[in-house]
Amino acid sequence: MEEYMKEVKMLRHHLIVVICSMCALGTALARSEKADDLVSNPDFRPDAGTELVAGWSIWTPEWQEAACTIKCVDDGLLIQGKEPYAVGGVTQDIKGIEGGGAYAVKALCELRKMRAAYQSVLVRIDWTGGGKLLHPAGMLVRGPTIEGNVGRFDDVLVAPEEADGARVSLEVKWPQGGSVVWKSVSMQPTAKPAPRKVKVGTVYLRPKNSTPQKNLELWCEQIDAAGKLGLDIVCLGETIKAVGTGCTLKQCAELIPGPSTEQLGQAAKKNNIWVVASLNEQVGGVVYNTAVLIDRKGRLAGKYRKIHLPREEWKKGVRPGDEYPVFETDFGKIAIQICYDWFFPEPESIFALRGAEIIFAPTWGNTLPDEDGCVNGETVFRVRARDNGVYMVPSVYDGNSLIIDPMGRILTSSNGKQGIFWAEIDLNKREPLDWVGYWRSIAPRHRMQNTYGPLLEQQTGPTY
Repeated sequence: MEEYMKEVKMLRHHLIVVICSMCALGTALARSEKADDLVSNPDFRPDAGTELVAGWSIWTPEWQEAACTIKCVDDGLLIQGKEPYAVGGVTQDIKGIEGGGAYAVKALCELRKMRAAYQSVLVRIDWTGGGKLLHPAGMLVRGPTIEGNVGRFDDVLVAPEEADGARVSLEVKWPQGGSVVWKSVSMQPTAKPAPRKVKVGTVYLRPKNSTPQKNLELWCEQIDAAGKLGLDIVCLGETIKAVGTGCTLKQCAELIPGPSTEQLGQAAKKNNIWVVASLNEQVGGVVYNTAVLIDRKGRLAGKYRKIHLPREEWKKGVRPGDEYPVFETDFGKIAIQICYDWFFPEPESIFALRGAEIIFAPTWGNTLPDEDGCVNGETVFRVRARDNGVYMVPSVYDGNSLIIDPMGRILTSSNGKQGIFWAEIDLNKREPLDWVGYWRSIAPRHRMQNTYGPLLEQQTGPTY
């Protein structure tokens, strides 16, 4: 019995030592994490005997009648507006930033009766060099993602090479009767995010004196060529069975999935590549112009039915689609539009709002360059990319097949030649416009949707 009690005491002693060691380790880790945090007073403690928040500077608008009220409360920092279009916030200058370094930025807040939190509650990082702003707009931190009344910001930003400091800015814009309580914010050095590189291809091919089956064989040859280049995805043309054949809708229309998607799928699987193409789809007594997305395994991953129809189609009896789907791939989110859709700015805006990073565009015509000062398809596609901060990838029969980046630059063009044209892009790249900043994050927050009602009204008379 005595030996047993000795063993129990010994085990108890070891257990206490282990627990104490774990506590010490936890405390050390907590201190280490806190030491890495570049933000002072991250949980908004007030200055002694005041309602002001220690370590933070309050900013208010030039027009003071539009200023928010800002004060420390028991559970954080409260910012609320006296009137619906009030603005205000707090900032803190951060030292010790290394140019080219990556920083994890996180913030937590409680949202109280905020009608449009994504537009109204912002976290911004302004990079500085020698005490001066490097860009007037800085960079918005991703968020808030909202769960109930909790808003979370979570992002990794890379400092410009010339940066040696930063400014954290917590902002409230037009609370519309709501308020926000900031709970915490942090900024810590971290590893750089890996690039998200994708090899994207487009085809220029216009069959002539052909047949639907011969066309499919020609397009599958292009998929094979894209596979040899190691591309991740390739965009084919519009109604690929019909172009250059003189066939009617009855002769070309088929079920989807059906024989054509099966043949395209076999080529996609053989080449381990995603494929975008447009076909005439028959559903009972209805026909659509439908773009298909086929995955690397040759499976039908999704489809989009052309919504905006020119006279050449609606006069034939083609029915418009009515949905704007966005598709998940193994490299990012994409969408597809078809030809005449590019004449209208709304489709790309909807796709971008739903998360599309690349918009593929099987297109009969055209991407012709401007002529005599008149804007033509090439410029419009570039503007659509720039408007929405997305890559645009048209495959055309008139003009040039193109790959266009979110700034509107043409990365590659067929330049009147036939074949595969491609570019490697990085979907994690965030390039700011000179004055306004990274448009992809700015546009959804500055879009004034409540004023766009006339777009949804049915026209009852001439608009010209």
